[in-house]
Amino acid sequence: MKSPLHHIFGSFDRKPSTLHPAIILLHGRGADEEDLLGLVPYLDKRLLAVAVRAPYRFPFAGYTWYDVQEVGAPDPEEFQHSYEALLEFVEHFKRNHPVDPEHLFLFGFSMGAVMSFALSLSHPEMVRGTIAHSGYIPEQNNLEIRWDALGSLGVFVAHGIHDPVISIDHARRAKERLSRTSVRLTYREYPMAHQISEASLGDFTRWLSGELDGTSSG
Repeated sequence: MKSPLHHIFGSFDRKPSTLHPAIILLHGRGADEEDLLGLVPYLDKRLLAVAVRAPYRFPFAGYTWYDVQEVGAPDPEEFQHSYEALLEFVEHFKRNHPVDPEHLFLFGFSMGAVMSFALSLSHPEMVRGTIAHSGYIPEQNNLEIRWDALGSLGVFVAHGIHDPVISIDHARRAKERLSRTSVRLTYREYPMAHQISEASLGDFTRWLSGELDGTSSG
């Protein structure tokens, strides 16, 4: 791996003989691998949770997945590097930890949501589902999105209608694109800014539990 993604584990029931459903948490720009661990107590207790750190230092604080000149246009070289590093991390995680490969999920916030979209839409066979919170689908990069092979994938899109960082238009674009595919799509808008609210937290955690139980619906 060109630039290792460091990780720390969240809480889970450690049973060596058990394969756990798992979720990988991907932070936004200017944060680090500890940023989303506050979500872990609210997640389904069956889930093994792991958080990863983006490869690049952000000049002001924390880390970033790529540089950006404008919303929706990641730096191509840095985006590709982070995408390949994330792909390698996911493969390593599945090989070396007690993970149920049929029940692996991604959660991404902001730039982390962009990366979760990138991996799950290009390699839908690798994950059961993804939660993309306050992000967008990176369509302008040379990413081979498998629009015709998403039937096994569940996607929860959450976005604030007052988001000043990544406009709600990006979420609506994602809804439009994904609605034309066979993906199991759940789409929610909230009266909030660029954040995770109690309402969105409650909705996506219930969705996750539904995915584990096989009862999730849009």
